[in-house]
Amino acid sequence: MNDREELSALVSRLGLWLDEHAPDTGRALFSADAEAHTAGGVAKGVDALIAQAQKNHTVSTQHFITNKLVELDGDRAVVRANLLVVFANEGGPRLLGERYEIGAVRAADGWRISRVQIRPVWEVANAA
Repeated sequence: MNDREELSALVSRLGLWLDEHAPDTGRALFSADAEAHTAGGVAKGVDALIAQAQKNHTVSTQHFITNKLVELDGDRAVVRANLLVVFANEGGPRLLGERYEIGAVRAADGWRISRVQIRPVWEVANAA
């Protein structure tokens, strides 16, 4: 796999990790000093990032990540993508349209996410 394919797969694994509510598998996605800036707050360090994801993903979700654009710069990269998240709330689904900007660094055993920045674009609550 080339770097662009690995980075694209890394971003896809991020969405799957969030959907599966599997906190321990997140450690393989992030650098130790990773940070996330999301609507749910700012988290710095892999443990804080995992805790934030658990706090903000309490219902079933499905993350659709599209239009991934990978910019490589040696052992660093930025992946920009569109994100549609569906939260399966009891009162009806909540839909979020967002943009991802994901920083990544090359580690000894592959690429790791070093930064997640989410920019909300739109939201529909109780989209029944």
